[in-house]
Amino acid sequence: MRLTQELLKQGISEKLLDDIKYFKHFYKLEENLQDRVPSTETVFYGKDIWSMCITAILEGENILLSGPKATGKNVLADNICELFNRPQWNTSFHVNTDSSSLIGTDTFIDNEVRLRRGSVYECAINGGFGVFDEINMAKNDALVVLHSALDYRKVIDVPGYEKIKLHDATRFIGTMNYEYAGTKELNEALVSRFMTIDIPQIEEDTLMLILKEYFPDANPEILPQFAGIFLDLQEKSKNSEISTKSVDLRGIIGSLKTIRRGLKPMLAVDMGVIGKTFDQFEKEIVLDVIKTRIRESWEAADVFTSR
Repeated sequence: MRLTQELLKQGISEKLLDDIKYFKHFYKLEENLQDRVPSTETVFYGKDIWSMCITAILEGENILLSGPKATGKNVLADNICELFNRPQWNTSFHVNTDSSSLIGTDTFIDNEVRLRRGSVYECAINGGFGVFDEINMAKNDALVVLHSALDYRKVIDVPGYEKIKLHDATRFIGTMNYEYAGTKELNEALVSRFMTIDIPQIEEDTLMLILKEYFPDANPEILPQFAGIFLDLQEKSKNSEISTKSVDLRGIIGSLKTIRRGLKPMLAVDMGVIGKTFDQFEKEIVLDVIKTRIRESWEAADVFTSR
């Protein structure tokens, strides 16, 4: 209900939200899967992005969320699962991801060989939403097994076992970031099975909404300085002056949490922002940016007046 109210505030059509309500009523969630439905604190901001995601999911499409670091792709994926009240199976892709880790592998139980089901198998039969995190980290040949599940056939054929027909509520959500080391170009055949949504970089208004939601007790005059650190570093990264390592919204939020606990602001951002890069020259650039926003003399009580 809270998520629905937030989307109404963002201007999402009531007709779309009614369609989601019908979807949830039609595909009732089994009680034993309730703990797989994410419960998120943060709501993704972006009316157009939300509208694209919702309409695609309602029409039975799979979606691929593509965008730079710290744009909220994983938050949005969790929000979608919660909004549609569907269990989530999350698979973090890496270079060694293969078909057996997705579909399943043989195991020996009670003196017989059985299939130990993988995340995609479980998602397929239970009508879940499967999240493929950093899908472009895996080798393309590992993803070929997904083609029949992602297109009109909606089946998974496991050699030596039965053919699995996907539950009608099953959807797949991929996330990807081309900037990470080790990422690869996605196979054209795989991309064609997704509706691709580009997530833009976070703007100041959206960033302040997020920070105020997390830290309503922060000093309203100082909180924008932490947003400014992120935006300044994002701009420097965009101009190729630094890498994306220190452009980390999680680091900004983590820093503010430790400040609320009583840590000095400069020590907090040293952990949460400066420490994310290990190149000494880049550390100095990041530190120079931070010093334009945060004073060395600041204490936790300057940022959180309740302390």
